[in-house]
Amino acid sequence: MARPYAIYDVFTDEKLAGNPLAVVFEADGLDTARMQAIAGEFNLSETVFVCRPDHPTAAARLRIFTPASELPFAGHPTVGAAVALAEAAQAGEEVDRDLVHVLEENVGPVRCAVRLRPGQATFAEFDLPRKSQRLAAELSSAALADALSLPVSAIGFENHQPALWSAGVPFIAVPIRDLASIGAIEFDPARWEQLAPMADGRLASAYLYCRGGVHHAARFHSRMFAPAMGLGEDPATGAALAAFSGAIHGFDQPIDGHHTFLVEQGIEMGRPSYLHLHLDIAGGEIAAARIGGQAIQIASGTLLL
Repeated sequence: MARPYAIYDVFTDEKLAGNPLAVVFEADGLDTARMQAIAGEFNLSETVFVCRPDHPTAAARLRIFTPASELPFAGHPTVGAAVALAEAAQAGEEVDRDLVHVLEENVGPVRCAVRLRPGQATFAEFDLPRKSQRLAAELSSAALADALSLPVSAIGFENHQPALWSAGVPFIAVPIRDLASIGAIEFDPARWEQLAPMADGRLASAYLYCRGGVHHAARFHSRMFAPAMGLGEDPATGAALAAFSGAIHGFDQPIDGHHTFLVEQGIEMGRPSYLHLHLDIAGGEIAAARIGGQAIQIASGTLLL
């Protein structure tokens, strides 16, 4: 059976930047093993399979795979799939249109808003299906520093300390002193796997961040490593930013109201990515959180499977 697919660069408005994503349409009939094999064939950080929804009000059922395993939720496949579905529905016509639809993922239904504009890369954002939670974990700054090839003095800034967070996929969010230190990281997967705890059924990945960024508007600069997912460094990770929203709330304690954060990632890889995080705070708690970004198609084709 021939199945159409497209390749998108996500969290960017420029081709050959951001995080590449394979979107496989008409994926009904593929079993889990076949999907995993196809994801390994593409060998991108994630491949998303678009199936018919279980509920008639949803736009599609998504299944998301890294080269090594299936994920219950991930940000850049959600943004990329939302953009791909919206653009496919326009049949190549450039339109000025705002859309809202629901995508079914293993974590649950995910509400997405899509903004199509003529001559611009399409923008999509999604409501976090789960709020970030801090999970119990004993973390040694010295062990973390060893895994990152940094002096222990480079771990932490202000009141930010390493902590384990999850909004569906677990990450150890490690605050790094400054841009120079985060750029000097040499990640050691073996040492990381020795220190990282299990959470939500998988080994926690590394999300490293500092304040500021290369882009003048960036509030945070980040890097992400996920050896247990079959990934080295990832150029843009929405699920990690979803988890990191808890750290922003917990350590920075933003006042009630609406807050926006531009977070850059992938700079060291030559794949600059820009992720938009929106937090609504009410009564000192996160009332709602959204993550968004642009995506641009760079290729399309047919799987003969």
